Amino acid sequence: MQKVTLPERPHWREHAREVGFTFADMHGAPYWDETSAYAFSLEQIENDIEDPATELHAMCREAVVEILKSEQLMDRLAIPEAHRDLVAESWHRGDPEIYGRFDFAYTGNGPAKLLEYNADTPTSLYESAAFQWQWLEDQLAAGVLADGADQFNGIHEALVERFSAVFEPDSDLHFTAVGGNPEDYGTVEAMGWAAREAGLGAHYCDLEKIAISDEGQFLDDEDRVMGVLFKLYPWEDLLRDDYAAHITGSRCLFLEPAWKALLSNKGLLPVLWQMFEGHPNLLPAFFEQDITDAIAGRGLAAADVAEAFGRAETQLVAGHVTKPILSREGASVSIVKDGTIIEQSKNTDYAEHPRILQAYEPLPQFDGFRPIVGAWVIGETCAGIGIREDQSRITQDLSRFKPHYITP
Repeated sequence: MQKVTLPERPHWREHAREVGFTFADMHGAPYWDETSAYAFSLEQIENDIEDPATELHAMCREAVVEILKSEQLMDRLAIPEAHRDLVAESWHRGDPEIYGRFDFAYTGNGPAKLLEYNADTPTSLYESAAFQWQWLEDQLAAGVLADGADQFNGIHEALVERFSAVFEPDSDLHFTAVGGNPEDYGTVEAMGWAAREAGLGAHYCDLEKIAISDEGQFLDDEDRVMGVLFKLYPWEDLLRDDYAAHITGSRCLFLEPAWKALLSNKGLLPVLWQMFEGHPNLLPAFFEQDITDAIAGRGLAAADVAEAFGRAETQLVAGHVTKPILSREGASVSIVKDGTIIEQSKNTDYAEHPRILQAYEPLPQFDGFRPIVGAWVIGETCAGIGIREDQSRITQDLSRFKPHYITP
């Protein structure tokens, strides 16, 4: 894995405007940055990222089963009690999943380490699936990249295949996101594009314009009944909204399904460590409350937690990260090394939520920037990656997106 300085395409900003990539620059700073790119070997992609991501996703599905069997874990993940049956029934019905994104720390040497799983509403889909692929084709045509260079990017094709596998031809799907957010709309439109290519109807409606019929069904802004709804709106918020009371009776299939609320939660990380302790792609992780209870000798599993914590204590004391179980874009995250906070998010929006502790895995540095590898899972298989980098140790909402390629 290397960071390689490359010339920008002369007219890429004009192309971005033509295709609606309106957030390529945000708040006066570049979001899409092609002044350099990350280069990987095929072996690194296949052995260190693609296969592990697919395996981790299977492990996450096993974790869903364990969580649903435990009221204690449902409590730890702060799943509202009133909607636990909704979550469980969506799993037992086999409500289909479409996509998710693992975020990895990866140096190019040794296994990638899972930092978190954006299993419900991951963004950066358009730039991962489409715009960086166009970059590859343009740079190959210009001779900037050597013949035979490739990219780990079958994301769009995998989405088309997934929609085709899940829905009958000509099925109508609705897509929604909060209005006025270009980045969110870019992700939703990338989804809609794939659905249309799969032979499905794809209708968009701003989230705030969705209504409820007298029969309790969700309606779009043209009063059409929503039978299938892809919502770029997280379950942790939706389950706490007034709309939540209408979900069961709406006869609407939600994408992502309600059971993804168990995987998009940082509480997944200690569950995975408990189930698969020592797995090469996992970092030691614990619920902060469990550690407190174990130290005090409280709780049925206090001894087990204390033993597991003891096995990881040296690593956690050397460096750990505290994360709220519900947080986004690095908000309310703190990094502690040798007992001292070395970096802390200025965004404290999620500070009221319970926290987990996860062993600290430093991101590699290239020219003062730290990249994080986002591995996209479509259905149950890893289909591509996108990379974001930041000068901060904590990847945030304005971290830059960087293209990548596989060396020939």
